[in-house]
Amino acid sequence: RSFPYDLCRVTHTKQRKALLTICLSASLFAQGTTEAAAPATEAETITIVDHGGRSVTLPRHIKRLAVVNPWPLAAVVPIFLGGADRLVGMPAGVMGAIKSGLLGEIYPSLTNVPTAFNPEDNVVNVEELMKLQPDVVLTMPESDKTNQAIRDAGIPCVGFSVSKWDYNVLETYDNWIKLLSEMFPDESKIESVSAYTHKVADMVQSRVKDIPDSERKKVLFLFQYNEKTIVTSGKRFFGQYWCDAVGAKNVAEEVGAERNNAVVNMEQIYQWDPDLILITNFTPQVPDDLYENKVGSDDWSGVKAVKEKQVYKMPLGTYRAYTPGVDMPLTLMWLAQKAYPELFSDIDLEKETKDYFSGIFGIELTDEQIHKIYNQGADTAEGVHLN
Repeated sequence: RSFPYDLCRVTHTKQRKALLTICLSASLFAQGTTEAAAPATEAETITIVDHGGRSVTLPRHIKRLAVVNPWPLAAVVPIFLGGADRLVGMPAGVMGAIKSGLLGEIYPSLTNVPTAFNPEDNVVNVEELMKLQPDVVLTMPESDKTNQAIRDAGIPCVGFSVSKWDYNVLETYDNWIKLLSEMFPDESKIESVSAYTHKVADMVQSRVKDIPDSERKKVLFLFQYNEKTIVTSGKRFFGQYWCDAVGAKNVAEEVGAERNNAVVNMEQIYQWDPDLILITNFTPQVPDDLYENKVGSDDWSGVKAVKEKQVYKMPLGTYRAYTPGVDMPLTLMWLAQKAYPELFSDIDLEKETKDYFSGIFGIELTDEQIHKIYNQGADTAEGVHLN
């Protein structure tokens, strides 16, 4: 940088020092002004820690996202982001829920999201996945072999856990939202999503906490069911949370921690004699299949829940209600009403549903859509197969 004076022509020492000080100060001031005025450069990447404890570096702005696992994330992500345009791949087993529930109507493009990388349950074709050119892939941290193959292909892989919080649906969902908020800091919805769900959970608990143990309803979940196999929820699976949350008993709790998807038989079910049977949307069966003994040679006629017509198909809003997801507070109220109708008769579930989607997500549901959530059929299990 040139100075405005020729210092060599100034002979007086004090004058020369004074001019030098002035010129240097002016130079530094100008330099500082220029640097302050320059726009700050936004970092191109961010680093997060996933549920497996792995540090993962991601693009600051994720434009293409593929979900491999857990399945419900493929339904959480569009609601979280307020659109489906960034979701470029999801498991085939999710599609039945997308088409049967709300998401296919709210975001029609979801029905065209590619699933070819996952033609069968828990089988991932990494080569097909890479054809989707995802910026980031969501998986479960336990899927070591698949995750390593994805990382070897040069794609960041973020692990979302279903078991880290002992299948506590509310805790698991909160931590999914927290991790998504770290991945998409401009879209953070931690407070708004969690607050209402916690409020509903606290309300339900306050009403059922004094029910004597001998009067708590005995609940059997039919997670999956066909003519050969009956699968329910053991102690370490989502069914246990739902029972605990509404003050009921999971009849299969005794199965123990080592068997989450518990395979049982009719003899065991007769011994348990559940008061309430809840059929998930991971299986095509509906209440009439039990009332009319339509599945194989199983005879349900002597089971209390069947005799008293207390068999229900679980709701399906944005996803299959049994898992963590956006519909959690509504599922809690629905299940509480089925278990203890006299304690929750004041709750207008249709109004709560409409207000929830409108107030939290800005989605206005029709009466027909709300009716559909709580009256599902067999097609909700499309793409789901018993292993």
